[in-house]
Amino acid sequence: MTALATEDIREQLLSRRYEPSVAAVNELCDTLQTAKAGTGVPYVDPMHDVDECRIISLFSNIGTADPSGFITAGDDEAATRMLGIQWKLGLRPEFVMPWNAHPWHVPGEPNGKLTPDQISAGLKPLLKFLALVPRASVIVAHGTEANRLANLLLKTEVPMIWRRGLKTYKVRSLSGRAFAGTPVRQEQYLEDMRTAYTDAMARTGLAKTS
Repeated sequence: MTALATEDIREQLLSRRYEPSVAAVNELCDTLQTAKAGTGVPYVDPMHDVDECRIISLFSNIGTADPSGFITAGDDEAATRMLGIQWKLGLRPEFVMPWNAHPWHVPGEPNGKLTPDQISAGLKPLLKFLALVPRASVIVAHGTEANRLANLLLKTEVPMIWRRGLKTYKVRSLSGRAFAGTPVRQEQYLEDMRTAYTDAMARTGLAKTS
């Protein structure tokens, strides 16, 4: 029954992917997928909101695409850690939105370590995405690939970047080898992320609730 319920929830979410809160972004995902045959581009969950978004969580998207069809922080443990950070800070989903450094996944195949060309290919989609979330002025980049894309972004001469005073924070991925280590080390990784999101919230006028 649990599996059936989960599948029902996934179908419900997919049926809502063109709701006004996320329609523009998910239409971009469709366009990106069409432009690169044989790939899939996961959607943004309808709990997010293009008009309210202040902070972008940029993921390195190493591994296989999530079967839900939506962008996630990584595996189940990564998703749980991300939700824990947001819950502890009181960061509501409408104020933050996920994006992948390299938007495309090949169905059934994991993304390995992204090549420089793959990271560069993610720059134009990221700029198009940013144009759709006009109030976003902070990017928290999770993992090496996302960090490198954030560097490329800041080197562009697109007026939108300096006009918004875009700030980037570089933190670890939420799973995989980047998150390996003792429990003490892992807690420090999480604390670094909480610090980044806390500062991001302060910069964008969002009050921390705990």
